[in-house]
Amino acid sequence: MPRWNSTLLRAGSFRLDGGSMFGVVPKPVWSRVVSPDQDNCIPLQTNCLLLEMDGSRILLETGNGSKWSAKERTIFGLEDRTIDVALGEVGVSPDQIDLVILTHLHFDHAGGLTRQSPDGQLISTFPSAEIVVQEQEWEDAMANRSTMSATYLRNHLDPVADQIRRITGETTIIDGIRAIPTPGHTWGHQSILIDDANGPLCFTGDLLPTANHVGRSWSMGYDMLPHDTLLTKERILNRAVEEGWRLVLDHEPGDPVVEVERDTQTGWFRLTSG
Repeated sequence: MPRWNSTLLRAGSFRLDGGSMFGVVPKPVWSRVVSPDQDNCIPLQTNCLLLEMDGSRILLETGNGSKWSAKERTIFGLEDRTIDVALGEVGVSPDQIDLVILTHLHFDHAGGLTRQSPDGQLISTFPSAEIVVQEQEWEDAMANRSTMSATYLRNHLDPVADQIRRITGETTIIDGIRAIPTPGHTWGHQSILIDDANGPLCFTGDLLPTANHVGRSWSMGYDMLPHDTLLTKERILNRAVEEGWRLVLDHEPGDPVVEVERDTQTGWFRLTSG
């Protein structure tokens, strides 16, 4: 049976507050594994996946995009790089993408859905693509249902509203690609399981943004449902071990492809290079 060939794309680095990224974990603990800058921010990446098979091209995630002011670029430490650049480096143009799948609709995942045309209009970056997201996530984004007032940004979403396909629950999006609800970061967050040429590959989204988030209590202050994040994380890590998944971590600035092992000393899990 044919399987998808995956290519890791990096749509640009950025920085966020370390305390917010690690929630209840105190700074004296998390700063042992990642060093903050003078503003208490830590380095992050926007990792995306290009999936190809039999002439079809699917993109997972789109990064921050390009529609940012100089002040916003400074605040978030945004690299001058977008998903368009990353695709171009592997010989693919945005209009060759048939399907875009998003784990959720926060700006660092959905920002690349739109861009400004030469005349200043907001237009779709991927005009030929259907865009897949959980129905719950779309509804929450439209209602700005979040403790963060500026993470669901309509300039990323309104221009592509007619391209959206809303799905519900665990379902096959297309042969070999399955959506798995992973609530916690948002109500409608999903992870994506891929029948990859090198074995099952799961893009976890912000359930496990970096390798340092594998710990039981290491979740983000940005999570809407922290306890659900813990339960979901345990469920997904168990499946990864039992079913031999590799994981792709969406904001890991190092190597984002990892394998999962049970840690017999702690009774939890640890990640190894995938």
